[in-house]
Amino acid sequence: MKALAGLLLASQLLLPFVYGSEKQWPLKNDGETDLVQWDHYSMTIDGERLFVWSGEMHYWRIPVPELWVDILQKIKAAGFNTVSFYSHWGFHSASNGTLDFETGAHNITSLFEICHDIGLYILFRPGPYINAETTAGGFPPWVTTGEYGTLRNDDSRYTAAWTPYFEAVSKIVAEHQITKGGNVAFYQIENEYGQQWTNISARTPNETAIAYMELLEASANSSGIEVPTLHNNPNLNTRSWSTDYDVDNVGGDTWLYGLDHYPSCWSCDLSECTGTNGVVPDFTLFDYYTNFQTTAPTMPSFLVEFQGGAYNPWTGPVGGCTSNTGPDWVNVFYRHNIGQKVTAQNIYMIFGGTNWGGLAFPTVGTSYDYSAPIAENRLLGDKYSETKLMSYFIRAAKDLNMVERGANGTNLTTNADVFTQVLYNVEKDTRFYQTVHANSTLQTVVSFKQKMTTSVGPLLVPQYAPDIVLNGRQSKILVSDFAAGSQNIIYSTAEVLTVSIIDFKTVIVLWVPTGESGEFYLEGINHGSVTECKGCSNTGFYPADKGIITKFTQAEGMTVFEYENGMTVLVLDRSFAYKMWQPVLTNDPHVPLDKTILVLGPYLVRTASTSNDTLAITGDYNGTTTIEIFAPSVKQVTFNGEIVIVKPTDHNSIIGTLSSSDVTVASLQASLPALTAWKVKDSLPERFAEYNDSGAAWVNADHNTTLHPVPPATYPVLFADEYGFHTGPLLWRGRFAGNASGVFLNIIGGKGSGWSAWLNGVFLGSSYGNTTLSQSNQTLEFPVNSTAKENVLFIIQDHMGKDETAGALDPRGILNATLLGASHFTSWKLAGKAGGQANIDPIRGPLAEGGLTAERLGWHLPGFDDSNWKSSSSIQLSGPGVKFYRTMVPLDMPSGHDISLAFELSPPTRSKIRVQLYVNGYQFGKSVPYIGNQIEFPVFPGILDYLGNNTIGLSIWTQDNSGGEVGIEMKVLGIYKSGFDVGFDGAYLRPGWTVDRSKYV
Repeated sequence: MKALAGLLLASQLLLPFVYGSEKQWPLKNDGETDLVQWDHYSMTIDGERLFVWSGEMHYWRIPVPELWVDILQKIKAAGFNTVSFYSHWGFHSASNGTLDFETGAHNITSLFEICHDIGLYILFRPGPYINAETTAGGFPPWVTTGEYGTLRNDDSRYTAAWTPYFEAVSKIVAEHQITKGGNVAFYQIENEYGQQWTNISARTPNETAIAYMELLEASANSSGIEVPTLHNNPNLNTRSWSTDYDVDNVGGDTWLYGLDHYPSCWSCDLSECTGTNGVVPDFTLFDYYTNFQTTAPTMPSFLVEFQGGAYNPWTGPVGGCTSNTGPDWVNVFYRHNIGQKVTAQNIYMIFGGTNWGGLAFPTVGTSYDYSAPIAENRLLGDKYSETKLMSYFIRAAKDLNMVERGANGTNLTTNADVFTQVLYNVEKDTRFYQTVHANSTLQTVVSFKQKMTTSVGPLLVPQYAPDIVLNGRQSKILVSDFAAGSQNIIYSTAEVLTVSIIDFKTVIVLWVPTGESGEFYLEGINHGSVTECKGCSNTGFYPADKGIITKFTQAEGMTVFEYENGMTVLVLDRSFAYKMWQPVLTNDPHVPLDKTILVLGPYLVRTASTSNDTLAITGDYNGTTTIEIFAPSVKQVTFNGEIVIVKPTDHNSIIGTLSSSDVTVASLQASLPALTAWKVKDSLPERFAEYNDSGAAWVNADHNTTLHPVPPATYPVLFADEYGFHTGPLLWRGRFAGNASGVFLNIIGGKGSGWSAWLNGVFLGSSYGNTTLSQSNQTLEFPVNSTAKENVLFIIQDHMGKDETAGALDPRGILNATLLGASHFTSWKLAGKAGGQANIDPIRGPLAEGGLTAERLGWHLPGFDDSNWKSSSSIQLSGPGVKFYRTMVPLDMPSGHDISLAFELSPPTRSKIRVQLYVNGYQFGKSVPYIGNQIEFPVFPGILDYLGNNTIGLSIWTQDNSGGEVGIEMKVLGIYKSGFDVGFDGAYLRPGWTVDRSKYV
């Protein structure tokens, strides 16, 4: 769909209504509250229209409640008015009959409180199924055994399973709805479940799916949900759950229809998208307008989940694929969506976080950075800044909330290589012109003049400045008759960044890419002057019929234009626009423009408030930083509580300097301890025949029937889920007597999984892992025939998480274990996580550990006594097996700084090892160099004690006779003087070793 012009023009013929006035589109609500209403144009929340601009974060991927405010402040600072949360059933429910919404990161109450305090509406998405590239798509593993049916239907067994969780989370959310004085405005039912129709065009109902959706909606309503429900259809074709499309009222509809779409590959490995998005050229744009007008014409066009990046699978590049969906991608795709009349969008992800403790499903590694604007390590880069430019424009463009699409095509400029989509406000003269290459995949430079319809008549602009430029993959939204407070911009060929009303005077902020030109026409003004010129050239003022036209060229810097009515126009190049912030002086998510200020300079501005003639700003910066502030008159300015000496400029701002810190990345890096003083112990005694497996760690694997839809080829059933073990490495011991020459094994552990086998302590071989296969089979020859006495076949298996959608029901374990010869297995035993699902770490939760000896006995936990272990200065094994290494790392991070730390592993490329990193009891990294490339593992403050001792553990499992090794070091990824304190007391997040672990030997 590279050439949009013909398709989009033809799509207008499909529109089922004649547009023209608001009266034809009455506001609707869900009958429970009129605080959230909608029509064909946009959402109305608390009586005011709002372009819903949302970003997704997963609280369970950052399991430190004290850090949630940091991420949410950064989301707010980037200009978002809404945040979306997936809730994770599996995270909150370790076993059937248990729910945890109280301990550690399971307690989500503070999420709602923070959002209320800083002014973010909430889109809450509780599932029960969420996908999210998480194990089993968010299902608790215990529901994937087959005992509860095939899932995602109206089966009474499945209904009984999800009801306690769904009721509990709905009741919590209900207390924080907008109807109760909170900020929850939307509630999603299920996820990516486009199953309403067995025949979409004929609208043939799928009664099972409809019944399931109605059960969920009834549960939400009975639990107190009053805000509108919605759903996100998984693609452009399914057209499910829209009251508009459901003309026969077959049922199951949510109040709002939404679309879920990823126009580019959602993976850093493009081969994963083959057959879908992976076959279209990069930067291909899609037609959403037709889909929305055909499926939900009376509702806002709501992209409930729109691509914000891509996850990095095992086969992805080191560091992810930040360039695939980088700043230029943000620039083009988010503007295109506005041109498609989208007025509600949720970006997936705004912050990804990590897949700590086995959260990932098999094809995804430990990172969930997702190439998101806020990186996994919580740092900000150009993608965040480019997103902020779009956010601030949406904030200022109040007239975007009531628009229709007008003309579109390649005939609206002087260059046929440029495609324009025009939006016009149905009540005012305001128009928006979204421009892009006609072939959006090209990276050429094109220049043009834009044809505009304005209140002074048709114009071809610019009139005096050089032509508008699209430099490579780029889009621009130009405006005419744009309301900037009380000032009308008749047109601008520079993009509007934002508008602030300060002391009743309008400040307009425009921006252009560095080195480009622009011009703007202001109504009712006769005279202007340049009062600040940093990087400006070619400025000029030209009288016009209804005001004055200003032109400029802007290199790196900021130009200040002032006009006789007291209005100020700031023109920034992209580099300075990236450093411009618009903090809000109220917690109103609608952000009245007269409750904003402008701050130029720091790395981050988190908050701003005024009290008793003092302007208090919090934020982050690095090095000596100039700060310029446009704000109401104050006598004093503080930044992070410290007084900033400021002086006035000649253009109604104040300017000062933020003092430098003595601490730098280099100096802090030099202060970190080297990781060379290790204690080490064998962590696989189970491979030896004489090992005693009669203890509490072991269960008899003796089931001869299973409800799993995938039956085993041999019995007893050797599926870990059958016996209550759902995460991490699994240990199997099979006994037999008599001669056998070998064994055939078929083992399923998910894509990328591996295993190793021993007979009576003698290594037999391994499967190293394959990212395209969920199971592997091998025939292993015994080095000598087994004896008439009892023999023990030992297998260690890596559990890579459960697959998503229907694959969640696929087991983990041994599908086939057949001895070669006359012998047969007489018994099997299994060890997994200590105590299985009946013994869950109350803080770290059900996904924190697996069945390694080190994990069962708690060697990875703070407080374990390793004083009698051997010492080692390196991490290596000379042959197959598993060893566990421990060390203590004291930290004393400087106060007043936000610091990002990581561990970097350096295993030999393609080495046949599996390494797991543990930090104070949390598995925070997994390296499988044979199939994967991730080497850097950021660890959050709170998991790391920044002001104390930290227990660091490494398990290294070598899978062949050559053995293996791995290097490890700590790295400082970033340090900023900050108003956010990472020295908080997080001791409760790091519970220590207890003696009861000893029984799981």
